[in-house]
Formats: sequence, structure tokens, C-alpha cells
Amino acid sequence: MNVLYLHPAAAFGGASKSLIELYAFLHQSGVRGTILAPRGPVCQSFADAGMHVRAVRGLSQFDNTRYGYYRKLRWIILLRELFLLPGALLGLWRLRREPFDLVHINEITLLPLGLVARRLLGVPLVVHVRSLQRKPGEGLRTRWLNGLLRRYADAVVCIDHTVAGTLDGDLAPQIIHNGLKVSKQAEVMPRQGSDGVVKVGFLGVLIPLKGIFELVEAMRILKQRGVCIQCLVAGENARQLSGLKAWVLGKLGFARDVRAEVDQIIVREQLAEQIKMLGFVGDVRTLYPELDILCFPSHLDAAGRPVFEAAFYSVPSVVAVQNPVPDAIIHEVTGLAIDKPDPVQIADALQRLAESPEWRRQLGVQARAWAEQNFSISTNAELMLDLYRRIHSRRRGG
Repeated sequence: MNVLYLHPAAAFGGASKSLIELYAFLHQSGVRGTILAPRGPVCQSFADAGMHVRAVRGLSQFDNTRYGYYRKLRWIILLRELFLLPGALLGLWRLRREPFDLVHINEITLLPLGLVARRLLGVPLVVHVRSLQRKPGEGLRTRWLNGLLRRYADAVVCIDHTVAGTLDGDLAPQIIHNGLKVSKQAEVMPRQGSDGVVKVGFLGVLIPLKGIFELVEAMRILKQRGVCIQCLVAGENARQLSGLKAWVLGKLGFARDVRAEVDQIIVREQLAEQIKMLGFVGDVRTLYPELDILCFPSHLDAAGRPVFEAAFYSVPSVVAVQNPVPDAIIHEVTGLAIDKPDPVQIADALQRLAESPEWRRQLGVQARAWAEQNFSISTNAELMLDLYRRIHSRRRGG
């Protein structure tokens, strides 16, 4: 089975990592993947995974996610999407003669481009929804996008029940969790350094939406309280800016050099011992055994991939999610849920775990059992493969 994947981001992040893990399993079962993606670090990662990479300047998107939807000055972002559209369409046009069996878009923001691919190639469309959408019925755009899904998507896949709850109920999306392959020799218990310092991990692309600034402030608070704790920040800087472009985009609020801002805060607040900036880490599985706690203080009101990755290594998490569902985090069972990414709430939760080592280890053991039940790569990839086969069978009239 030949599948064309469309992926929106040039930076290596959770969505690309999840797709690579999924493809490794699918490829063993006979799926051959070609991926159309923006030029950037992610392309090499896809190539290393055995995918045939077609790189373009960027893929035009339409963002109706709960926090990124167009409003006020954010409407200007559509100019960027229009600028990228010719190159994206050309990239699809060059693939028109290849024998694909289906198109799989790796995020719903690519839906309009996915519909073009579906029409151009004459194959079914799988829409992977990874981000929270605006509430069903909230505005004309939301109704329009749900209508497109209803009419043209051959399958809608959501990464968890939280995401599925933001789509119209009659779409009946299939829940297929992100999966992770972990060695059976992975640490069963989180480890604490011989110096007695509790290690907290933050993993993800450095953007304000991930709550990195709130976490830095929480670490300042914990230093003030005298808590013996250290945060390891692993993630690629989403954008490095300078000159006039940096000034213009900064004034419009569209882009920030987050790494530079965080480094300035660390120097100003003298947090060099409390926060270690690791930059991009190629294989985060080498980092999890060093952690005691994972912190995911995102503004997205949802748990991300690092939460269940850490759980496989018996590392409990602190997650900013107001109403956690069982496949996101189980409060005081697999970690701690806080209402929002508030620095004081983050600091309180981290201090509570840091000062209760036995309870923290118990949560870690429970988190591992929860992850093995929900996020096994073999189980979830088998669900995706079965979905592919059913769609392919319907297309062939079987």
C-alpha cells in the first residue's frame, strides 16, 4: 500500500515523532510512505525513517485550532499561507502520476490542501486530528471545516478523547492514540541523582504556547522556596530572529525568539543551576531515565506526547489540563493535573512531588502500567493499519 503523507511543520516535534513511530510499524507491514513536508530538520528525520521525502518551502494551512484560530491581527497570517500555496500545489502536482492508495494528512490544519490532494490523486483521505479545535458550532469557519470533514474525509482519526470532544459528534472519529516503542529494559523506577537534586523535564519545541515561560517562573519560585530541584529543557528553538524581521514580527506578536528570551531570564534571575537548556535532543529516550518528573504546562488544555513517553519510563507528570480524561492524565494516579499553566500552581505541584519521593515513585509505577495499556505502538499502529485496509478495501469494492 502506497500512502502520501502531508506534514505541516519544518521543526522536529511531537507530531513528526509520532508519525515516525507509526510508520516504522506500518512499513514492516507493507506500507510504503512518501511525505510532502516543509524544508527543515524534520525532513532528515523522515528520510532516516525510510520515507521518501518531497520537500517544499512550506505547506499552506488553515488554522482553526482553539488557540491559533484567525482573529484580529492574526488574519495577517493568511498572507503567509497564500504565499506558500503555489509551492505546495506544485509539490502535489509533481506527485500526480505516482500510484498512491490514500492520502494521510498529519494535522487537520492541512485539510484544504488534503482535499486538493484527494481530488488530484483520486484516492481516499485520512485526516489526523492532533490539536484541540474550536467548539462545535462556534462560528462559520468551524461549521465549514466540520462540513468538509463530514463530506470528504474517508476517515477522521483523533489522538485522544479530549481532541475528539472538540469535533462534531456525528463525525464519529476513531480514537487512535500516539504510540511509543520502548525497550523492555527501560527503567522501571525513576532515578534520583546522587546529589539529591530532583530532575524535572520539559520536552518540546520552544514556543510560548507550550508554557515554557510559566515553567521558568515556577523554577524561580522554587529557588526562592529553597526546593532542591532542577529543570532540564530539551527542545528546538522554533524561530531564531534578528534585525528588521525580528522587530516587525515581534511587534505584530507573530514570532518570538523564545530561546533567547529564556536565556536572558536565566541570567537575570540567576537560574543557571535550576534550569539547563539542552537544545535539540535527537533521541529523547536517552533523557527520560534521568528524570524524576515530567512537566507539561501547555496552554492547550491537553496532555501531549511527552506525558505518555515519560510514563513508559515510570516518570509521573505535572500537566496543565482543566478536565483531564483517562487517556490524558489521571490526577494523583499517574501524575498531577493543574487547572492552568499558572507559575504558582506549577511550582506547588512540582514541590509536592519533589518532597514526596515514595509517593512520586508510586505514581511512576502506576503511570507505566497506564501507558502500556493505552499507548503501545503495536496496538495503536495495528488500529491504523486496519483502518487503512478497510478504506482500501472499500475503494476496490471488496
